[in-house]
Amino acid sequence: MGGFFGVTSKRECLSDVFFGTDYHSHLGTARGGMAAYDREIGLQREIHNIKNAPFRTKFEHVFDEMRGTAAIGCISDAEPQPLLIRSHHGTYAICFTGMINNADELIERYFNAGGGHFDAMTGGAVNCTELIAALIDQKDTIVEGIRFVHETVNGSATILILKDDGSIIAARDKMGRLPVLIYRDEDGYCVTFESFAAEKLGYEMEKELGPGEVVQLTPESMSVLIEAGEEMRICSFLWSYYGYSTSTYEGVNVEVMRYRNGEIMAENDKRENKVADLDYVAGVPDSGTPHAIGYAAKSGVPFGRPFLKYTPTWSRSFTPTKQVERQRVARMKQIPVKELIHDKNLLFVDDSIVRGTQLKGTVDFLYDCGAKSVHMRSACPPIMYSCKYLNFSRNNNDLDLLARRTIMELEGEEGFAHIDEYSDGGTERGKNLRRVISEKLNFASLDFQSLEGVIKAIGLPPCKLCTYCWNGKE
Repeated sequence: MGGFFGVTSKRECLSDVFFGTDYHSHLGTARGGMAAYDREIGLQREIHNIKNAPFRTKFEHVFDEMRGTAAIGCISDAEPQPLLIRSHHGTYAICFTGMINNADELIERYFNAGGGHFDAMTGGAVNCTELIAALIDQKDTIVEGIRFVHETVNGSATILILKDDGSIIAARDKMGRLPVLIYRDEDGYCVTFESFAAEKLGYEMEKELGPGEVVQLTPESMSVLIEAGEEMRICSFLWSYYGYSTSTYEGVNVEVMRYRNGEIMAENDKRENKVADLDYVAGVPDSGTPHAIGYAAKSGVPFGRPFLKYTPTWSRSFTPTKQVERQRVARMKQIPVKELIHDKNLLFVDDSIVRGTQLKGTVDFLYDCGAKSVHMRSACPPIMYSCKYLNFSRNNNDLDLLARRTIMELEGEEGFAHIDEYSDGGTERGKNLRRVISEKLNFASLDFQSLEGVIKAIGLPPCKLCTYCWNGKE
């Protein structure tokens, strides 16, 4: 995943972009970057690796090194960006969020058409942001180039460009899989992924771009370069997991959606009498907490925090490369409140169960602290397909997914013809999936929110939501 923030203004704006970009840090832990435009200096750019330190600490000296009345910043879970590009369109900075599934094909087509070369990364891979720029530069104008990107990229592409005249071009993905919001103040405009980032900096909402819409911003104006399309497939997982709780997308606040989602899960459990004699409902991890609050409020079971993350040193999830070390780090963060665990029946609501690699460690930790039983609820349906639009689950193989892997163990590849049944907890296959996962991860019980429940909690028409990771439908 990734996120971005940009400003074009009549005043110095680097501070706004610094804080605005920092407010997107929950969307990526690989690299951060900023680019700025100043009339005297021109375009400047700085990129840092943020795997072992937050964006803020890596860029705290940026005010001594850069300045400008227009700037963009990005957080990336992938390649370094923004990039500075010089082409027949002039010089510009560009960043990109999304996924290109047909990158090799597009690169080969570029070479065959007489194109130049790309900087090669380790293993010969090409930075996808550079590929986006190369596609844009094949056309006579940037606008035609962005339209070409939308037509040729298999996946998704949300683009932010800072030109060498201080203007910004913002392009939402053709299907609107990610949000792009435009805000303004008395001195200019800003563009952001997360709504609260702009609001905290004193900007007021101007508009949310529609699917495929492209606008150009100057301090004085906003002009539409490509009109919005009618068809939208915004990612449902924005609300379930990786969107920040204070953000609002398509008029739906993330925290409010999560409360509703938890309430719907509690209603289902009460109706089917699935859990009784609970002492506490809790959330895991932090993004599971609002789902759990909604569940507790509707079920009447007290909300509690049986363990807390030690935030003075573990304020952020830095992920070691080795699984053994990842599990150790996860365990080191967790500080128990034994009075809320010992001899207690607990129900945890997780925002999602993807691979399940750390969840068993958490449950074992609770039993080691004396829990009588640990029940688990997932705030979304079983994840059956690796995301091919935004790559939020970071899986290269569907069998990395716990639900898929369990189906393979139960029934082999034949089981993949019955994914709908496995997703449904009311069918025999669905019951078997939940039973086997419970046995693997030591749950007293397990259930998943239904697809219908998630859609109801979001409140947008199903045709406007991408639910590919759950049902494989595009």
